[in-house]
Amino acid sequence: MNEQPKMSSTELGALWMTYHKKGVILRMLEYFIEKADDPKAKDLMSGLWKEIHPKAIEIKTLLENEGSAVPEGFTKKDINLEASKLWDNGFDIMFSRILKQVSMGIYVLHLTMTYRKDIIKLYKELTEITETYYDHFTQYLIEERFLSRPNYVTMPKSTGYITDKNYAKGTNIMGNKRPLNTVEFGVLYRYIETNITGMQLMDGFIQTTQDEDVKKYFTKGRELAKEIISETSDILLENGIQPPATPGGTVTSSTIPPFSEKLMMFCNYLLGGLAIGGGGFGAGFNLRNDLQIKTGIFAKDEFEYQREGTKLMMSKGWFEEPPKMNL
Repeated sequence: MNEQPKMSSTELGALWMTYHKKGVILRMLEYFIEKADDPKAKDLMSGLWKEIHPKAIEIKTLLENEGSAVPEGFTKKDINLEASKLWDNGFDIMFSRILKQVSMGIYVLHLTMTYRKDIIKLYKELTEITETYYDHFTQYLIEERFLSRPNYVTMPKSTGYITDKNYAKGTNIMGNKRPLNTVEFGVLYRYIETNITGMQLMDGFIQTTQDEDVKKYFTKGRELAKEIISETSDILLENGIQPPATPGGTVTSSTIPPFSEKLMMFCNYLLGGLAIGGGGFGAGFNLRNDLQIKTGIFAKDEFEYQREGTKLMMSKGWFEEPPKMNL
Protein backbone atom coordinates (compact mmCIF):
# COMPACT_ATOMS: atom_id res chain seq x y z
CA MET A 1 0.00 0.00 0.00
CA ASN A 2 1.40 3.38 -1.01
CA GLU A 3 2.01 5.73 1.87
CA GLN A 4 0.35 9.17 1.59
CA PRO A 5 3.05 11.78 0.87
CA LYS A 6 3.34 14.75 3.18
CA MET A 7 1.54 17.94 2.26
CA SER A 8 3.87 20.25 0.35
CA SER A 9 4.40 23.95 1.06
CA THR A 10 2.46 25.02 -2.04
CA GLU A 11 -0.46 22.75 -1.12
CA LEU A 12 -0.48 24.17 2.40
CA GLY A 13 -0.55 27.73 1.05
CA ALA A 14 -3.32 26.90 -1.42
CA LEU A 15 -5.51 25.26 1.24
CA TRP A 16 -4.87 28.14 3.66
CA MET A 17 -6.09 30.64 1.07
CA THR A 18 -9.04 28.46 0.03
CA TYR A 19 -10.14 28.06 3.66
CA HIS A 20 -10.29 31.85 4.07
CA LYS A 21 -12.19 32.29 0.81
CA LYS A 22 -14.65 29.56 1.76
CA GLY A 23 -15.27 31.33 5.07
CA VAL A 24 -16.13 34.60 3.31
CA ILE A 25 -18.47 32.90 0.84
CA LEU A 26 -20.25 30.80 3.48
CA ARG A 27 -20.84 33.77 5.79
CA MET A 28 -22.12 36.00 2.98
CA LEU A 29 -24.36 33.23 1.66
CA GLU A 30 -25.83 32.74 5.14
CA TYR A 31 -26.81 36.40 5.26
CA PHE A 32 -28.19 36.44 1.71
CA ILE A 33 -30.17 33.23 2.33
CA GLU A 34 -31.65 34.70 5.53
CA LYS A 35 -32.78 37.86 3.69
CA ALA A 36 -33.86 36.31 0.36
CA ASP A 37 -37.41 37.15 -0.76
CA ASP A 38 -37.43 34.97 -3.88
CA PRO A 39 -37.74 31.22 -3.07
CA LYS A 40 -35.83 30.25 -6.23
CA ALA A 41 -32.89 32.50 -5.33
CA LYS A 42 -32.95 31.16 -1.78
CA ASP A 43 -32.90 27.56 -3.01
CA LEU A 44 -29.96 28.26 -5.33
CA MET A 45 -27.86 29.87 -2.60
CA SER A 46 -28.84 27.18 -0.06
CA GLY A 47 -27.79 24.51 -2.55
CA LEU A 48 -24.39 26.14 -2.98
CA TRP A 49 -23.95 26.45 0.80
CA LYS A 50 -24.71 22.74 1.25
CA GLU A 51 -22.13 21.86 -1.41
CA ILE A 52 -19.23 23.97 -0.13
CA HIS A 53 -19.73 23.72 3.65
CA PRO A 54 -18.48 20.08 3.69
CA LYS A 55 -15.48 21.17 1.61
CA ALA A 56 -14.50 23.72 4.27
CA ILE A 57 -14.66 20.92 6.85
CA GLU A 58 -12.59 18.71 4.54
CA ILE A 59 -9.89 21.38 4.26
CA LYS A 60 -9.88 21.78 8.05
CA THR A 61 -9.44 18.00 8.43
CA LEU A 62 -6.62 17.90 5.86
CA LEU A 63 -4.73 20.59 7.77
CA GLU A 64 -5.31 18.95 11.16
CA ASN A 65 -4.12 15.56 9.85
CA GLU A 66 -0.85 17.20 8.85
CA GLY A 67 -0.42 18.67 12.33
CA SER A 68 -1.04 22.18 10.99
CA ALA A 69 -2.83 24.93 12.86
CA VAL A 70 -6.16 25.77 11.25
CA PRO A 71 -6.63 29.47 10.46
CA GLU A 72 -9.43 31.31 12.23
CA GLY A 73 -10.80 32.50 8.91
CA PHE A 74 -14.33 33.86 9.13
CA THR A 75 -16.86 32.61 11.65
CA LYS A 76 -20.39 33.34 12.88
CA LYS A 77 -19.05 36.38 14.73
CA ASP A 78 -18.33 38.02 11.36
CA ILE A 79 -22.01 38.19 10.35
CA ASN A 80 -25.16 39.64 11.89
CA LEU A 81 -28.21 37.78 10.62
CA GLU A 82 -30.44 40.20 12.53
CA ALA A 83 -29.30 43.09 10.32
CA SER A 84 -31.89 44.39 7.89
CA LYS A 85 -31.71 43.63 4.18
CA LEU A 86 -28.99 45.80 2.65
CA TRP A 87 -29.38 45.08 -1.09
CA ASP A 88 -32.44 44.44 -3.21
CA ASN A 89 -33.39 43.51 -6.79
CA GLY A 90 -31.32 40.40 -7.42
CA PHE A 91 -28.05 41.61 -5.93
CA ASP A 92 -27.68 38.43 -3.85
CA ILE A 93 -27.45 36.21 -6.94
CA MET A 94 -25.53 38.84 -8.92
CA PHE A 95 -22.84 38.98 -6.27
CA SER A 96 -22.85 35.19 -5.73
CA ARG A 97 -22.10 34.90 -9.46
CA ILE A 98 -19.13 37.27 -9.06
CA LEU A 99 -17.87 35.18 -6.14
CA LYS A 100 -17.97 32.13 -8.42
CA GLN A 101 -15.81 34.04 -10.93
CA VAL A 102 -13.29 34.57 -8.12
CA SER A 103 -13.47 30.86 -7.25
CA MET A 104 -12.85 29.72 -10.82
CA GLY A 105 -9.69 31.79 -11.07
CA ILE A 106 -8.34 30.74 -7.68
CA TYR A 107 -9.06 27.02 -8.15
CA VAL A 108 -7.26 26.94 -11.51
CA LEU A 109 -4.26 28.64 -9.91
CA HIS A 110 -4.27 26.37 -6.85
CA LEU A 111 -4.71 23.21 -8.92
CA THR A 112 -1.42 24.05 -10.66
CA MET A 113 0.24 24.18 -7.21
CA THR A 114 -1.13 20.80 -6.12
CA TYR A 115 0.56 17.39 -6.50
CA ARG A 116 -1.12 15.08 -3.96
CA LYS A 117 -3.99 13.04 -5.38
CA ASP A 118 -6.50 13.74 -2.60
CA ILE A 119 -5.91 17.51 -2.81
CA ILE A 120 -6.11 17.44 -6.62
CA LYS A 121 -9.44 15.63 -6.23
CA LEU A 122 -10.65 18.31 -3.81
CA TYR A 123 -9.88 21.12 -6.26
CA LYS A 124 -11.49 19.24 -9.15
CA GLU A 125 -14.66 18.84 -7.08
CA LEU A 126 -14.61 22.49 -6.03
CA THR A 127 -14.18 23.52 -9.68
CA GLU A 128 -17.16 21.37 -10.73
CA ILE A 129 -19.35 22.91 -8.01
CA THR A 130 -18.27 26.40 -9.03
CA GLU A 131 -18.94 25.88 -12.75
CA THR A 132 -22.35 24.35 -12.02
CA TYR A 133 -23.53 27.19 -9.81
CA TYR A 134 -22.03 29.89 -12.00
CA ASP A 135 -24.28 28.54 -14.76
CA HIS A 136 -27.30 28.37 -12.40
CA PHE A 137 -26.77 31.96 -11.27
CA THR A 138 -26.26 33.26 -14.81
CA GLN A 139 -29.45 31.61 -16.09
CA TYR A 140 -31.45 32.86 -13.09
CA LEU A 141 -30.29 36.45 -13.67
CA ILE A 142 -31.11 36.28 -17.38
CA GLU A 143 -34.54 34.76 -16.75
CA GLU A 144 -35.36 37.38 -14.11
CA ARG A 145 -33.99 40.15 -16.38
CA PHE A 146 -31.34 41.24 -13.90
CA LEU A 147 -28.62 40.48 -16.45
CA SER A 148 -28.55 41.41 -20.13
CA ARG A 149 -26.92 39.34 -22.83
CA PRO A 150 -23.96 40.90 -24.69
CA ASN A 151 -24.62 42.55 -28.06
CA TYR A 152 -25.21 40.38 -31.12
CA VAL A 153 -23.19 40.78 -34.32
CA THR A 154 -23.46 39.64 -37.92
CA MET A 155 -21.71 36.29 -38.22
CA PRO A 156 -18.55 36.34 -40.42
CA LYS A 157 -18.83 34.61 -43.81
CA SER A 158 -15.10 34.09 -44.29
CA THR A 159 -11.79 34.00 -42.40
CA GLY A 160 -8.46 35.71 -42.99
CA TYR A 161 -5.15 36.92 -41.53
CA ILE A 162 -4.08 40.39 -40.41
CA THR A 163 -1.50 41.85 -42.79
CA ASP A 164 -1.93 45.58 -42.14
CA LYS A 165 0.38 46.83 -39.37
CA ASN A 166 -2.08 49.63 -38.69
CA TYR A 167 -4.48 47.04 -37.25
CA ALA A 168 -2.79 47.50 -33.87
CA LYS A 169 -3.03 51.29 -33.95
CA GLY A 170 -5.57 52.84 -31.66
CA THR A 171 -3.86 56.20 -31.29
CA ASN A 172 -2.80 58.48 -34.12
CA ILE A 173 -2.86 62.18 -34.93
CA MET A 174 -5.82 61.77 -37.31
CA GLY A 175 -7.89 60.15 -34.56
CA ASN A 176 -8.90 57.25 -36.81
CA LYS A 177 -9.22 53.90 -35.09
CA ARG A 178 -10.36 50.59 -36.48
CA PRO A 179 -13.59 49.21 -35.00
CA LEU A 180 -13.40 46.90 -32.02
CA ASN A 181 -13.25 43.18 -32.68
CA THR A 182 -15.38 40.72 -30.68
CA VAL A 183 -12.47 39.58 -28.47
CA GLU A 184 -11.75 43.18 -27.41
CA PHE A 185 -15.44 43.89 -26.88
CA GLY A 186 -15.71 40.85 -24.61
CA VAL A 187 -12.94 42.17 -22.36
CA LEU A 188 -14.52 45.64 -22.15
CA TYR A 189 -18.02 44.21 -21.59
CA ARG A 190 -16.79 42.18 -18.63
CA TYR A 191 -15.11 45.27 -17.13
CA ILE A 192 -18.43 47.11 -17.09
CA GLU A 193 -20.50 44.18 -15.86
CA THR A 194 -18.23 43.32 -12.92
CA ASN A 195 -17.56 46.92 -11.90
CA ILE A 196 -21.28 47.75 -11.78
CA THR A 197 -21.73 44.97 -9.22
CA GLY A 198 -18.56 46.06 -7.41
CA MET A 199 -19.84 49.64 -7.19
CA GLN A 200 -23.15 48.42 -5.74
CA LEU A 201 -21.25 46.28 -3.22
CA MET A 202 -19.17 49.30 -2.15
CA ASP A 203 -22.35 51.40 -1.72
CA GLY A 204 -23.64 48.88 0.81
CA PHE A 205 -20.30 48.55 2.60
CA ILE A 206 -19.89 52.34 2.84
CA GLN A 207 -23.39 52.72 4.27
CA THR A 208 -22.85 50.19 7.07
CA THR A 209 -19.18 50.32 8.08
CA GLN A 210 -18.44 51.91 11.46
CA ASP A 211 -14.70 52.44 10.89
CA GLU A 212 -13.83 55.78 9.21
CA ASP A 213 -10.59 54.45 7.67
CA VAL A 214 -12.49 51.56 6.13
CA LYS A 215 -15.28 53.89 4.94
CA LYS A 216 -12.71 56.07 3.15
CA TYR A 217 -11.15 52.99 1.56
CA PHE A 218 -14.48 51.67 0.28
CA THR A 219 -15.37 55.14 -1.02
CA LYS A 220 -12.11 55.13 -2.97
CA GLY A 221 -13.03 51.72 -4.37
CA ARG A 222 -16.45 52.95 -5.46
CA GLU A 223 -14.88 55.90 -7.28
CA LEU A 224 -12.37 53.58 -8.99
CA ALA A 225 -15.23 51.34 -10.18
CA LYS A 226 -17.12 54.41 -11.47
CA GLU A 227 -14.04 55.60 -13.34
CA ILE A 228 -13.52 52.21 -15.01
CA ILE A 229 -17.22 52.00 -15.98
CA SER A 230 -17.16 55.55 -17.38
CA GLU A 231 -13.96 55.20 -19.41
CA THR A 232 -14.90 51.76 -20.75
CA SER A 233 -18.39 52.96 -21.68
CA ASP A 234 -16.84 55.88 -23.58
CA ILE A 235 -14.79 53.45 -25.68
CA LEU A 236 -17.91 51.48 -26.55
CA LEU A 237 -19.88 54.61 -27.42
CA GLU A 238 -17.05 55.78 -29.69
CA ASN A 239 -17.67 52.54 -31.60
CA GLY A 240 -21.43 53.04 -31.70
CA ILE A 241 -22.04 50.33 -29.09
CA GLN A 242 -24.52 50.81 -26.23
CA PRO A 243 -22.82 49.95 -22.89
CA PRO A 244 -24.50 47.22 -20.80
CA ALA A 245 -26.67 48.14 -17.83
CA THR A 246 -27.46 46.07 -14.74
CA PRO A 247 -30.81 47.02 -13.15
CA GLY A 248 -30.31 45.00 -9.95
CA GLY A 249 -28.38 45.83 -6.82
CA THR A 250 -30.37 48.65 -5.28
CA VAL A 251 -29.03 49.54 -1.82
CA THR A 252 -31.72 49.85 0.84
CA SER A 253 -31.79 52.48 3.60
CA SER A 254 -30.38 50.10 6.24
CA THR A 255 -27.30 51.27 8.17
CA ILE A 256 -26.97 48.14 10.33
CA PRO A 257 -23.79 46.26 9.33
CA PRO A 258 -24.45 42.64 8.33
CA PHE A 259 -20.71 41.87 8.11
CA SER A 260 -17.64 42.66 10.18
CA GLU A 261 -15.10 45.12 8.79
CA LYS A 262 -12.61 42.26 8.71
CA LEU A 263 -14.88 40.22 6.41
CA MET A 264 -15.76 43.17 4.17
CA MET A 265 -12.12 44.07 3.71
CA PHE A 266 -11.09 40.49 2.89
CA CYS A 267 -13.99 40.22 0.45
CA ASN A 268 -12.65 43.34 -1.24
CA TYR A 269 -9.17 41.77 -1.25
CA LEU A 270 -10.52 38.71 -3.11
CA LEU A 271 -12.33 40.87 -5.65
CA GLY A 272 -9.12 42.86 -6.15
CA GLY A 273 -7.35 39.66 -7.16
CA LEU A 274 -10.08 38.97 -9.73
CA ALA A 275 -9.78 42.51 -11.09
CA ILE A 276 -5.99 42.35 -11.40
CA GLY A 277 -6.15 38.98 -13.14
CA GLY A 278 -8.83 40.23 -15.51
CA GLY A 279 -6.80 43.35 -16.21
CA GLY A 280 -3.77 41.30 -17.14
CA PHE A 281 -5.89 39.15 -19.44
CA GLY A 282 -7.38 42.24 -21.06
CA ALA A 283 -4.03 43.89 -21.67
CA GLY A 284 -2.66 40.70 -23.18
CA PHE A 285 -5.50 39.90 -25.58
CA ASN A 286 -6.45 43.38 -26.79
CA LEU A 287 -4.81 44.02 -30.17
CA ARG A 288 -5.45 47.76 -30.42
CA ASN A 289 -2.65 49.61 -28.63
CA ASP A 290 -4.90 52.21 -26.98
CA LEU A 291 -6.90 49.39 -25.39
CA GLN A 292 -3.70 47.72 -24.20
CA ILE A 293 -2.66 50.96 -22.51
CA LYS A 294 -6.09 51.56 -21.00
CA THR A 295 -6.51 48.06 -19.55
CA GLY A 296 -2.91 48.15 -18.32
CA ILE A 297 -3.68 51.37 -16.42
CA PHE A 298 -6.82 49.77 -14.96
CA ALA A 299 -4.75 46.81 -13.76
CA LYS A 300 -2.15 49.14 -12.19
CA ASP A 301 -4.83 51.18 -10.40
CA GLU A 302 -6.55 48.01 -9.15
CA PHE A 303 -3.24 46.59 -7.92
CA GLU A 304 -2.41 49.78 -6.01
CA TYR A 305 -5.92 49.83 -4.52
CA GLN A 306 -5.66 46.21 -3.38
CA ARG A 307 -2.19 46.81 -1.91
CA GLU A 308 -3.54 49.79 0.05
CA GLY A 309 -6.31 47.57 1.41
CA THR A 310 -3.86 44.87 2.45
CA LYS A 311 -1.85 47.43 4.43
CA LEU A 312 -5.03 48.72 6.07
CA MET A 313 -6.04 45.18 7.11
CA MET A 314 -2.59 44.60 8.58
CA SER A 315 -2.72 47.89 10.52
CA LYS A 316 -6.07 46.83 12.02
CA GLY A 317 -4.92 43.30 12.88
CA TRP A 318 -7.38 41.69 10.44
CA PHE A 319 -5.01 39.86 8.08
CA GLU A 320 -4.00 36.41 9.27
CA GLU A 321 -0.39 35.55 8.51
CA PRO A 322 0.04 32.77 5.92
CA PRO A 323 2.16 29.77 7.01
CA LYS A 324 5.91 30.49 7.09
CA MET A 325 8.42 28.67 4.87
CA ASN A 326 10.03 26.86 7.79
CA LEU A 327 12.17 24.14 6.19
